[in-house]
Amino acid sequence: MSYSKEISKKLNELLEKNYDAEKGYKLAAEKVNNQRLKGFFSQRAQERYDFGHELKTEIRNFGENPDKGTSLAGDAHRSWMNLKASLSNDKDEAVLEEAIRGEKAAVEEYENILKESEIPASTGNILLKQKNAIVASLNEVKSLEEQA
Repeated sequence: MSYSKEISKKLNELLEKNYDAEKGYKLAAEKVNNQRLKGFFSQRAQERYDFGHELKTEIRNFGENPDKGTSLAGDAHRSWMNLKASLSNDKDEAVLEEAIRGEKAAVEEYENILKESEIPASTGNILLKQKNAIVASLNEVKSLEEQA
């Protein structure tokens, strides 16, 4: 596999995860009752949409085509969030717990790709910026859960 294809494959994996997160945050915004949480989740969905566009541009810069669509794992996670929120007495807290779980997984995925030495510096800068935003989001969602 060529260098460009290999990097693009990794970026496409992150792109898929960002599609998943965007859809998950849109669902979360629908499920919660608290207006502050609705706003928070809507902002995160937009942020992940923006991340997706940055990743698509980077993939195209490598001469490859971005993937489209979400993953089966992401679809399953959203179904679980839906079920958990439906069965929970405190929907807001249940959704926050799932958001924390998803953000922790996202940070780990970004860190794994950033550890690889073959990623160009420009791509690494984009990924680091996105990862740092996800870490900030994770910290905020943890704070929101403590308040809930």
